[in-house]
Amino acid sequence: MSLGKNQNPCTISFDDLWEIWPTLAEDERLEWFEQLDHNDAEDFFSSIPSEDQAFLLQKMSDRNTRYWVRELAPDDAADVLQLIDDTEQRERVKNHLQERVRKEVDALMAYKEDEAGGLMSPRFARIRPDMSVDEAILYVRRQMRDELETVYYIYVLDKEQHLLGVVSFEDLFKGNGNRLISDIMETDMTTVGEDQDQESVALLFAREDYFALPVVDAHNVMKGIITIDDIVDVVTEEATEDIQKMGGMAALDNDYLQSTFSEMYKKRIGWLSILLCCNLLTTRVMDHYSDAMSSAVILCVFIPLIMASGGNTGSQAATLVTRAMALGEIRLRDVFKVFKRELIVSSSLGATLALIGFVITNICNFAGMFSDVQERFLYFAGTIATSVGVLVIYGSLVGSMLPFLLKFCHIDPASASAPFVTTIVDVSGIIIYFTIARLILGI
Repeated sequence: MSLGKNQNPCTISFDDLWEIWPTLAEDERLEWFEQLDHNDAEDFFSSIPSEDQAFLLQKMSDRNTRYWVRELAPDDAADVLQLIDDTEQRERVKNHLQERVRKEVDALMAYKEDEAGGLMSPRFARIRPDMSVDEAILYVRRQMRDELETVYYIYVLDKEQHLLGVVSFEDLFKGNGNRLISDIMETDMTTVGEDQDQESVALLFAREDYFALPVVDAHNVMKGIITIDDIVDVVTEEATEDIQKMGGMAALDNDYLQSTFSEMYKKRIGWLSILLCCNLLTTRVMDHYSDAMSSAVILCVFIPLIMASGGNTGSQAATLVTRAMALGEIRLRDVFKVFKRELIVSSSLGATLALIGFVITNICNFAGMFSDVQERFLYFAGTIATSVGVLVIYGSLVGSMLPFLLKFCHIDPASASAPFVTTIVDVSGIIIYFTIARLILGI
């Protein structure tokens, strides 16, 4: 596309392209992107996901690739390059960067994508502790010409780049011009390890409301900063991944509309197959209790109600505990606290739903459903109510404890998905239901 600011006679607006972008085939996207005028193209390119930026850069001419890849900050350029699988294309795009930026990008690409080092920007404001405030202000002004990531905080480093302290932009400009930086800097600060997981970094930002955090290595040498806008992307990514796993599937690598049919099939068939096999156990259990079912057919009518009570409660508990784990509200050491809390809450829920179940059976009795066993109606009603109460407690405990078990086994607790918990509770719920029926009804 033309890099000049004169509008193309066949241009479309930013809003129009943004609306249709997800529906466009890959071979159409560059063609439509080139119809944007210069200003809209810059806004659009900075707004689309890294996957789309990587695709466009590979398809552009060398001249346009050089322009657009140089529009990216070093950390964004590293993200884009990591998404280009073709080694030749990756080198072609990277070679269009300025030499200094290319070295910064190479350093960033050495980190894993989900580590703090992979999120950070190497461009941050730095000063020395022996500078005066006036000297530091002049030095920061010179650094701002190099497109710093942010100047909310200015970091104080020694000659070996060890992090000594931090000064806010406001404090620096408020300070007496003759005072030394070492006199006004804050030394008690939160830092992030270069190999720290992005999810734990996001929790730091959420708890303390930081605008930026410094990234250091094992020797306290400062490597870069992570800013709040980087963390917004991480939070969205992690939440999306957890929700998809809790829906009973593997997390998608791309947006929904950008995922291929093959990818959608592969991500969903695994859990569906496992759940189907687990549900076959329900059939086997019901076959085992076929004699009891034939002697009291009315019990079969209430199987969906019994299974739903336990499964729904288990799903609720699993969702609450999994989300609390993701937010850092509870940890493995809190397992007994959660067990006690869920036991108390689920007992109250179970008593309430047991009462509702007893009322439902009475309504069914008035409708004539218990005409064949009228003389033993209260026993049947008691069986239903007791089963509902017990399964609500059981489902809640299973749903709340399963995330802890998975966490202990170093498996993502989000895998304790609602369908998985429901299936476990359904299979064992049938056993509990007919065991209670045998005890009360003697069948």
